Amino acid sequence: MTATIIYGNQLAEALRQEMKEEVANLKKRGIHPRLVVILIGDNPASKSYISGKQKAADFVGIQSELISLPAETSENDLLDLIKQLNQESDVNGILVQLPLPEHIDEQLIIEAIAPTKDVDGFHPINIGKMLTNQDTFLPCTPYGILTMLKLKRIELAGKHAVIIGRSHIVGKPVGQLLLNEHATVTYCHSKTSNMKEIVQLADIVIVAVGRANMIDHSYIKSGATVIDVGINRTEDGSLTGDVDFDSVKEKAAYLTPVPKGVGPMTITMLMKNTIKAAVNQATN
Repeated sequence: MTATIIYGNQLAEALRQEMKEEVANLKKRGIHPRLVVILIGDNPASKSYISGKQKAADFVGIQSELISLPAETSENDLLDLIKQLNQESDVNGILVQLPLPEHIDEQLIIEAIAPTKDVDGFHPINIGKMLTNQDTFLPCTPYGILTMLKLKRIELAGKHAVIIGRSHIVGKPVGQLLLNEHATVTYCHSKTSNMKEIVQLADIVIVAVGRANMIDHSYIKSGATVIDVGINRTEDGSLTGDVDFDSVKEKAAYLTPVPKGVGPMTITMLMKNTIKAAVNQATN
């Protein structure tokens, strides 16, 4: 068996084409989706992500503005800026690029963004709505993963999904989204003692730990679906995931590559959330 490779970049392209038409129609109704991205400092990975977001927004027709602030920006100045953007009616989505400098409390900043403009889906109110399966802004990477699985018609109900990693950004929410789709969900993390035995039982494996090639074929049940969220820079400068792609592709039924896998879907779901925010604000 050789896995079917799920190219997120191709799925994202098709979705963005649909969004482009949707935004064009919204503009005819006087709705002009606008996203403001705030970057503190000059983290190279953050700059790269923001560049991808900017391109996607330009393509879809979303007005995207970047506010770049120096690394020494104070927490209070950032909070004041967010407060101002919360009050601006023509700003539909606010995204503060993580990670933040150490002197700024990340959770405080996330909670300062109005839940109606929280297009990253990290505000506790939106997380709570996700937990209770209500309509809300879903965190972009988990939302992208769920969308990929559905577009590929991969059965979720009754399947055993194992999530490796428990971050607030990917691990925890993606498990909850799969639970909402009636999967049976197990979390593995750095304190899990028998990880390999647990992962070997999984129909769906989602790996988000940030350790290059950590999961090889010996972890994977034949015919499983494997989603690799990791992005790691190797010594030669190339990108690799948390999954040993070449070994796992001989055993899995479906596998995402790195790059061109989950990343493009994350950015696409940010666009989807921004459009949703614009529509919600125009109609409420």
